[in-house]
Amino acid sequence: MNIQAYLAFQGNCHEALHFYSDTFNAQIINKQTYKDNKIDVPLSYREKLQHAELKGKGIHFMAYDASPDTPINHGNQIHMSVDLDSKEEAEHIFKSLSKNGQVHHDFREREWGYFGRCTDEYGINWMVNCEK
Repeated sequence: MNIQAYLAFQGNCHEALHFYSDTFNAQIINKQTYKDNKIDVPLSYREKLQHAELKGKGIHFMAYDASPDTPINHGNQIHMSVDLDSKEEAEHIFKSLSKNGQVHHDFREREWGYFGRCTDEYGINWMVNCEK
């Protein structure tokens, strides 16, 4: 069994995936636009991503631009959790994710290791962890 996250965006999925690609040193794969799949969306939305994946060492999730008739409600129901072996790498990723976003818990030492929680500029919640 494999369970994956599928992130929804409001027209900026391509931009967000490039940001995550740089942050996590991963590749954007399986890109399909609404035009490619002939789905009924406004002409201005045809180039938006109907499906894409981000894949790299230790990361694999899917994402898309929700069609204009599908409302996206930002909330705290889900957090993406990143576990790293290096404190320096964890801190670097946390800084990248939280830049232009909102920090909820500063990245610092905790009882179990190092941890920080933030919401990035695309409205996605992240928890970054590193054992001591």
